[in-house]
Amino acid sequence: MAKTWNYKTPGLPSELFNQNELVPGPTKEEVRVLTISKARLSEGFTVIDVGCGTGGLTVEAALQVAPKGKVYAIDEDEAAITLTKSNIQKFEVENIVSLSKGKAPEALLKLPSAEAILIGGGGASLRTIIQTAHYKLKSNGRIVINAILLETATTAIAELKAFGYKDIDVAQVSMAKGKQINSGGTMMVARNPITIISATKP
Repeated sequence: MAKTWNYKTPGLPSELFNQNELVPGPTKEEVRVLTISKARLSEGFTVIDVGCGTGGLTVEAALQVAPKGKVYAIDEDEAAITLTKSNIQKFEVENIVSLSKGKAPEALLKLPSAEAILIGGGGASLRTIIQTAHYKLKSNGRIVINAILLETATTAIAELKAFGYKDIDVAQVSMAKGKQINSGGTMMVARNPITIISATKP
């Protein structure tokens, strides 16, 4: 396990990740904790992370499924791939993660079946990404979709219902983080709410 994080629980502090201005993220620490929890991962599982970005969820998932599991991370952005690679190396999970550049849903077709699929956003392609992910997800596997836009959440819920998914759960997370100010006090700074949609494939 990475020397920079000696715990099994998810929730790597965001400041531990390599970051740059070209790639948003990492996914906020509290959102990562909930996402990994909703994915219900176990050692030895195969996980697909669609739109890995900074690699926050990729690393968190890898630490959960290690040492025998596998995480397949994909992103269409070259800067995101470079940054995720640096974080995979930093947290010493290179032997767990397979990283590739590609655009979903096409990039999903080349990947093996998985016990869990994580989807960040998806934009205009979200519907077809979910449809493709459905065929890559094993029976009783978990899908977790993080949405910033209401339209994204609505599309995700509709698709999961159409496929007959069980235990569809919708949670909107609104957080505020404490920030020290000059007076010595702590001011709470609000962050954008995130909708986390999770479900089990029948």
